[in-house]
Amino acid sequence: MTTTGYMLFGIYSEIQHHGNKPMSRQYEEVIKQIIHADRLQYDCYTIIEHFFFPQFSISANPWALFAKASTTAKRINFRTLGHPLPYYNPTILASQIAEFDLLVEGRYEFGLVRGHGWLPPKAGLPVGEIKGLYDEALEVLLKALHEERFSYTGTHYNVVDSHIVPRPSPDRNFRIFLGGTSDRTYELAGEHGWAVAVPPLLPYEALRKQLDIYRQSCADHGHSPDIVWIHACHLDENRETALREGESWLKGFLIGNASPLLAGNELAPAEELLAAGYGFYVSGIMEDLARMDYDEIIRQGVVWAGTPDDIVSNIQEVIELCPGLTEIDITVNAGGASHWMAIKTQELFHDYVMPHFRNT
Repeated sequence: MTTTGYMLFGIYSEIQHHGNKPMSRQYEEVIKQIIHADRLQYDCYTIIEHFFFPQFSISANPWALFAKASTTAKRINFRTLGHPLPYYNPTILASQIAEFDLLVEGRYEFGLVRGHGWLPPKAGLPVGEIKGLYDEALEVLLKALHEERFSYTGTHYNVVDSHIVPRPSPDRNFRIFLGGTSDRTYELAGEHGWAVAVPPLLPYEALRKQLDIYRQSCADHGHSPDIVWIHACHLDENRETALREGESWLKGFLIGNASPLLAGNELAPAEELLAAGYGFYVSGIMEDLARMDYDEIIRQGVVWAGTPDDIVSNIQEVIELCPGLTEIDITVNAGGASHWMAIKTQELFHDYVMPHFRNT
């Protein structure tokens, strides 16, 4: 079975830093990988925005990387997944989004997120205020992008007759992403026709309820679902070579994602996290994944490694599992992966996996 629609394909990067190369070299390699993905006609390159924990990410300013890459990469879309709203003034962020979108000629996409539960203590914000900050900032930012002049009165923001410069053109329809675990997030995304992403490592079952809510909300408001599936992937023409080459960095990817939790004593107390809606961070899920044997994470499909035919089969399973799927994004450069391996996987995925779905 193959998909019947036009599937989008992209690259997703956390820019994990595992200490095996200078950070400056790692940034330069990512820029080369973006340019390479553009040359191969991937639809989008996605970078997260994250702070404080290098094994998870050193991507504190995705715009800087995108701007440098955009001088050569002239076709591909750039996506930040996503901007952590509680750490921004939303009127300022809206202005910056509008400017960057102008600079890349309408090729910018973005998510609007609370941010991970380990960020508030490091940024000096009370974890209990994050949800309120996020909810208000989301409303203010959307007003700023869509209304020539706007006002807002809330607990955290009091905006009177403001406006942003530069402004998006009136017909600019951004592809916006929401993410999280609350039911209301998925209802809201469906109401507005925004996209959602299935985070890497989480099984579909972990978000089945929320994705069903999203699909129903889309149907209720006349929108088509727009779901992006993200997965770490390593490829070679030979399965055993792919498994051998990928072992270190694919395991490293899981360890990097759990690194703020494995470090210990980096988060607010468990009772505060639970009260703030950050129960995932005390569930132990990420730590358990990081401790799994490599054979087991491959067997369970937590990550993908194999031949192009193997990955085609993996994607077909996802399509059958997830109605409303529009895009597959692969992670190729996490966990201390070598640059040459990331380039190889981008090429093999483009040459042998993407055509299977785009030519049917």
